[in-house]
Amino acid sequence: MGERRGVSVFVYVVARDFGFAPNPFHGVCSLACCKPRIRSVAQVGDWVFGLAGSELAKPGHCVFGMCVSETLSFDEYWLDPRFEVKKPRRNGSRVMMLGDNIYHRPDEASEWEQEDSHHSRPDGMPDASNIATDTQTNRVLISEEFRYFGASAPLVPNDVLQEIGYSQGRNHRRFEASAAQPLLSWYKVQAHKLSSPVVDDPFQFRRSAARFSSGSNKISDEVLEPLML
Repeated sequence: MGERRGVSVFVYVVARDFGFAPNPFHGVCSLACCKPRIRSVAQVGDWVFGLAGSELAKPGHCVFGMCVSETLSFDEYWLDPRFEVKKPRRNGSRVMMLGDNIYHRPDEASEWEQEDSHHSRPDGMPDASNIATDTQTNRVLISEEFRYFGASAPLVPNDVLQEIGYSQGRNHRRFEASAAQPLLSWYKVQAHKLSSPVVDDPFQFRRSAARFSSGSNKISDEVLEPLML
């Protein structure tokens, strides 16, 4: 096996914040859907930061920071009793509705099954575009060391972002930990002020029943009854 690379810091723009990707509930922050490129390469010990985009009306504010403590395949995530609580229950509480433990299959030769979830169609049926995007990478990132600021996201000072050479844009940026030290130091000061890993509700938590489709890049609040076959 090759020698492990140094710690990396990934930074990306959070366009939507429901509490689904990432999912910061039940004492663990999980990134199981969206961001397939980050999920494909992030290793244990790496950091992932999400900064709010203009869609959330707080550009440059830190929605969350997480240090990866474990990686799992979708099936490992699905079968692990620790994460049973992260399976979505669309008739439950807001937290239950936004569960991100949604992909599994009987065997490796089978197609992915998608649970009725935030990434399903309004009628609860599977959304092919989300399945294609999410399952590009059969990997879930787990963090036990995180702060999810949500709607109380603090502003990352411009001088911190300038010092590490980050400007908001599409896709993510990867930095060596040494180059991202100003951001890590700023974050640790913010995290030290807070005893709870979840500081506030997600920006769009009140729309927990909504669905998102990567195919149309639209959020739908319409709730449809499943078709009877």
